[in-house]
Amino acid sequence: MKALALAVTLLSALALAQDRDLAKVQLKSTPVAGRVHLLQGEGGNIGVSVGPDGLLIVDDEFAPLAPKIRAALHRLGKGPLEYVLNTHFHGDHTGSNAVFGREAKIIAHDAVRTRLLSGRKTPGAETPPAPPAALPVITYEQGVKLWFNGEEIRITHLPAGHTDGDSTVLFVKSNVLHMGDLFFVDHFPFIDVTAGGSVEGYVKNVETVLASLPADVKIIPGHGPLSGRADLERFAAMLRETSALVRQKKAAGMSLEQVKREGLPEKYKGFSWEFISTEGWLETLYEGVSVKKT
Repeated sequence: MKALALAVTLLSALALAQDRDLAKVQLKSTPVAGRVHLLQGEGGNIGVSVGPDGLLIVDDEFAPLAPKIRAALHRLGKGPLEYVLNTHFHGDHTGSNAVFGREAKIIAHDAVRTRLLSGRKTPGAETPPAPPAALPVITYEQGVKLWFNGEEIRITHLPAGHTDGDSTVLFVKSNVLHMGDLFFVDHFPFIDVTAGGSVEGYVKNVETVLASLPADVKIIPGHGPLSGRADLERFAAMLRETSALVRQKKAAGMSLEQVKREGLPEKYKGFSWEFISTEGWLETLYEGVSVKKT
């Protein structure tokens, strides 16, 4: 399957990123709103809540960056790290769990714990089972709420999208939403179908988030700069239009190679990136969209 090959390629790249020397990576800290900050280094974006109750982080990048993450957190606030929230199980978002899980409670969807506990083996890429300290100790099926640093933090599971364990995190008072890898700013997304992901589920989940998005919310994407509603609408439009286009061509009997030769409209050329090219995205769509039988 093309989708499996794409997943193997990306997961192998993530494994290489985790293994390589990250000594030159510098973490950038950006105030977002209220008590929430954004940390960006290598891997998934980290959301941080800082206040009288201590520190809470959403995702934690790669394991070798844990000391730099800790130093960045210490600059933001002197309180203890109390919670780590995982938006999904991929190593560029959970890599430092084993370090921070020794001092903080890790919270994630049931599927995140299951996948971390079982590890993963695909051709050319293997992730061993996570150690006990890296595992979520609080899990949920649909969602959970925390009250921390003077605000409600609303964690919501959205099924079968990027993976089968995706969650968004809304800092209600600060009006900040962390979307994990349900949002790649102006880039084609990676949909991990080998871990329960779904093209149509992904599109539906993004539309669901848009429909319930608070006014003037600031959005922390899984990858990319701090964003807002207009950025997410642009991403949703790309998902909607490209999936509809490929569905139409597939229904007309075109092969994957024919679809790839025709490509996508010029306005989506800039969405191609080192991990998901236009051809890679077309392969994902072609295998993932359903066509009604007549």
